[in-house]
Amino acid sequence: MRVVILGATGGTGMELIRQSLAAGHAVTAFVRKPEPLRTFYGRIDLRTGDLLHQETMTRVLEGHDAVLSGFGPRVPIAKSDEHLLRDFATVLTGAMQQSGVRRAVLISTAFLFKDSVFPPTYLLGRLLFPSVVKDSAELESIVQSSGLDWTIVRPPQLTDRPWSGRYRERIGHLPRFGFKISRADVADYFVKALSKESLIRKVVGISN
Repeated sequence: MRVVILGATGGTGMELIRQSLAAGHAVTAFVRKPEPLRTFYGRIDLRTGDLLHQETMTRVLEGHDAVLSGFGPRVPIAKSDEHLLRDFATVLTGAMQQSGVRRAVLISTAFLFKDSVFPPTYLLGRLLFPSVVKDSAELESIVQSSGLDWTIVRPPQLTDRPWSGRYRERIGHLPRFGFKISRADVADYFVKALSKESLIRKVVGISN
């Protein structure tokens, strides 16, 4: 597939690039600054620009089959970025609709699992990171009402441990005792989810 990767210079984004290439996909990375991706020069199509500019995003998406977005919540959040994910979701869904790209797999946060007890993710999120919970919920609401073929993945704490390929998945819930997952395993799930019609318009919890 021809995939556009967003948030590509972050830890999860770089894993998305590596594993998309390994799976045989043609990769376009849309970033503000290309320098962190120099190790991929010559193997991917690099586009630079503002991810919050809809016309630019639309041009980047044209001719592609899907979007993999590692553009997720970051803490601490500056006051100026309180609505960053909401604004990003508005731009992305509009650009996808205009460019005709329907499939997207996006990262969110396990803080939104209100029924999770072990760990109590929603309670912890509301207490410690209320702005992350609010902004991520707005992102999900915009994506879910877009009519696109989305999959939203809500991981717990992300680590830099290597790929294992051993992780748990629950549709609509966080796996019990799902405290952590490596960025490499998140990327593995994203790439595999691309072609699974059963995951279209599903919210998924994954953890090691």
